[in-house]
Amino acid sequence: MSVKPTQSEQNEELLQRLIDGSLPDEFGRYGMFGGRYVPETLVPALERLEQGMRDHLDTPEFREELRAQLHDWVGRPTPLTHVPRISEAWGADVWFKREDLAHTGAHKINNSIGQALLAKRLGVKRIVAETGAGQHGVATAAACARLGLPCRVYMGEIDIERQAPNVDRMRRLGTEVFPVTTGDRTLRAAIDEAIRDWVTDPEHTYYLLGSAIGPHPYPTLVQRLQSVIGQEARAQILEATGALPDVAVACVGGGSNAIGMFHPLLADRSIQLIGIEAGGRGDALGDHSATLSHGTPGVLHGNYSMLLQDADGQVQETHSVSAGLDYPGVGPEHALLKQIGRVQYKVIGDDEALDALNECCRLEGILPALESAHALAGARRWARENPGKRILIGMSGRGDKDMPTLRTLPL
Repeated sequence: MSVKPTQSEQNEELLQRLIDGSLPDEFGRYGMFGGRYVPETLVPALERLEQGMRDHLDTPEFREELRAQLHDWVGRPTPLTHVPRISEAWGADVWFKREDLAHTGAHKINNSIGQALLAKRLGVKRIVAETGAGQHGVATAAACARLGLPCRVYMGEIDIERQAPNVDRMRRLGTEVFPVTTGDRTLRAAIDEAIRDWVTDPEHTYYLLGSAIGPHPYPTLVQRLQSVIGQEARAQILEATGALPDVAVACVGGGSNAIGMFHPLLADRSIQLIGIEAGGRGDALGDHSATLSHGTPGVLHGNYSMLLQDADGQVQETHSVSAGLDYPGVGPEHALLKQIGRVQYKVIGDDEALDALNECCRLEGILPALESAHALAGARRWARENPGKRILIGMSGRGDKDMPTLRTLPL
């Protein structure tokens, strides 16, 4: 008689499949999460993208072209910076992985240039994209300018107001920015509009999705392109210190920055992995964007994952001082990592994130993005509970884009 595996054994099997690459499965599932929930008209485009990934991503030609673009144009590898004054203040050994120093100011460019190179190989005529904080929009605009691809970016009306510098940058880079005035007028609504555009001409239009969300194969594609973050960070901290960190911390909205840091570290069981969600102004629905901490399973934007929804399954509006974390869903790989316990997800509110941002500015001369400030605050809290440890923090982006918001807040 066969013995049913324990929950711990099932979790270990799922983790091992993530590590060895057999997840997602052929249906795009990360355990119970993921999949492909889209209109029938989009299925051929997604199948073409999936085939394109198989045909191109691992070829020497594509890998060399992507490597060259990342090195010569993006500026990779990005530095790993020891922060001595923060280390002293926190009683820890703290290191930043500096995605804020990548071209266009955030990690988003790793994904945008990779997908744009793939889209060109697929023979599409134009690119559409969505953006929240504007960094994915800027990165996509820059990548499309670099490769000569026409581009339209959808951006919620609220985000256009609070991220005005990035709107100007996108337009200067030759991209059309389309304001979204429907729905919640933030990232969720921008994704809705980008998908509507894509549905009208899926054969000639490529949807360059910015986070590790959406229908299969996007979560896998984005994870593969962003994993350069964790791969570099692991090698750099070993070279600098001779040891792995005790913990790696990254902010989580849709989850591309965090999955890029975490996925290459999953096999290093000695490293604790912590994702930080936006706690906004409170625990009530509509006051935060902490999907993994407060959400329930459901379907949004083509995949089954954790969502912020009411008892009737209606997806709710969210809040965060950070536009890039202001999203009611999360990538399916993150949902699985929480379920099996490999990553812990914590919540940081607006005020604590702003305090960490100001501390980083004063002590290290680095202005982090509001998204990154959530990771800083979460790492600081962990350091107080675990003194003397080595901490790796994903500095996902720089804070120049947030000056319109920061100008309205006290120092």
